[in-house]
This record gives sequence, C-alpha cells and structure tokens, in this order.
Amino acid sequence: MGSNQAAVTFLTNLARAAFGLGVGATALNSSLYTVDGGQRAVLFDRFRGVIDQTVGEGTHFLIPWLQRPYIFDIRTRPHTFSSVSGTKDLQMVNLTLRLLSRPEVNSLPRIFQTLGLEYDEKVLPSIGNEVLKAVVAQFNADQLLTDRPLVSALVRDSLMKRAKDFNIVLDDVAITHLSYGAEFSKAVEQKQVAQQEAERSKFVVAKAEQERRAAIIRAEGESESAKLISEATAAAGMGLIELRRIEASREIAATLARTPNVTYLPQEQKILMGLNSR
Repeated sequence: MGSNQAAVTFLTNLARAAFGLGVGATALNSSLYTVDGGQRAVLFDRFRGVIDQTVGEGTHFLIPWLQRPYIFDIRTRPHTFSSVSGTKDLQMVNLTLRLLSRPEVNSLPRIFQTLGLEYDEKVLPSIGNEVLKAVVAQFNADQLLTDRPLVSALVRDSLMKRAKDFNIVLDDVAITHLSYGAEFSKAVEQKQVAQQEAERSKFVVAKAEQERRAAIIRAEGESESAKLISEATAAAGMGLIELRRIEASREIAATLARTPNVTYLPQEQKILMGLNSR
C-alpha cells in the first residue's frame, strides 16, 4: 500500500514538472522571434504603440501578448506595371515601366503606421501612372522614340522624388515597352509608303534624266560621225562608200555561210546551191 502511494506521488510530481516545463517552453517560445537576413522588424507595443526603433537581424526577446513583431523585407524587389497615356499631339501610347524598389530602413516604423506591410503595392502603381502621364504629355508621339533617353531620365527623376515622399527608395527605373495605338501605327505605315513612293519617283525622274542625257550624247556622236563621213566622202570621193559597202557584203556573206539552212540561187542559173558544203 505504501509503495502504491509513493508511485502515485512520483507520477503526480512528474506530471507537474512536465506541465511546468511545457508552460515554460511555451512562454519562452512566445518571448522569442527571429529576423532573417535581408529583413527588419517593427515592434508594436499595446501601451506605447509602434516603437520608433527598428530591430535588426537575429533572434530577439519580446513581452508576450504585450508586444508583436512585424517583419519587413528590405531587399530590392522588382515591380512592373503598364499605363496608357496621351501625348502632346493627342496620340495614345502604351507604356510598361519596371521599378526596383526598397524601403528606407530608418523609416520603417513610419511606413508601418501610414501604409502597412503592403506599402509598395499601395504607392508605386499610383505614382507610376501619375508620373508617366505627366511626362508623356510633354512630348509628341514621334519624340518618344527619338528622345527616349530624355523621356526615361525625366520619368526616373520624377518617380524617385515622388517615392521619396513615401520613404521608398528606387534603385532603378526603366521603360521596357512602348507601343502606339492602331490609328497612329496605320498613319506611320502610310507615311512610310508615301516616302517610298517619293523615293521611287525621284529614281524614275533621275533615270529619265540620265536617259535623256545619253540620247543627247548619242545624237551628238552620230551627228559628229556623219559629219566626218561627209567630209571624208567630199575629200576622197565615193571610194569610201564603196569600201564600206564591200565590207558590209562580206560580213553578210560570212554570217550566211555559218547558217546550214540557207541556200542561194546564182543570177544566171536555176539550181539551188548551198553555201555550206556540209
């Protein structure tokens, strides 16, 4: 009977010790929190509100129930969004903007109080559209291509200033895509076709001018040749003409002799004879 009483007492004490250890472990676990690399924590105290000082990386203590940590990722993150904006000459342009942003570490308590954990999703799309529309409205549609570095610089500077008002740092701003509306694209295509037709017309005119000059030069050459022949005939009589006639006859006879299907009939004979013996 005594041994049974001792066993019950032992088990009771063991259960109390286990319960105490469990409660202690739970309390200790509730009193610890970990901030990973590339993160910072903001503590909210039920009595003091948001504590102004941010908490760095590592494992830290807090008062359970009284304090609660909120973790912020302070690494640079990309954001992409599109905007349809009107140009100075009333053309609609589709633009895609890519941002690399991160929060100001020392301003995390202020960001948490005013914007919350999703601060970037609340701020960046709105100020991005606002800046894009304001900058694009200063240029004509064709200037967005010819002056693209200037447009990008204006967008980047304006966005960095606006984001700074919300304690957000922009490491990079880039226009990744730019396209025009269907009407403007059709107008550009028609302009290109008209320019090609104008270049073709210039080529046709230049070709006709060259042909005209060639005809003039050819006519001047023939005139000069006729003049020389006339002078030679006047000086040497008809002998030059007879010589040219004989040379022409010889060329004709040689050409006919190389043709197997050509025959000839002498003046006083009625027998056809072939020029080619083969």
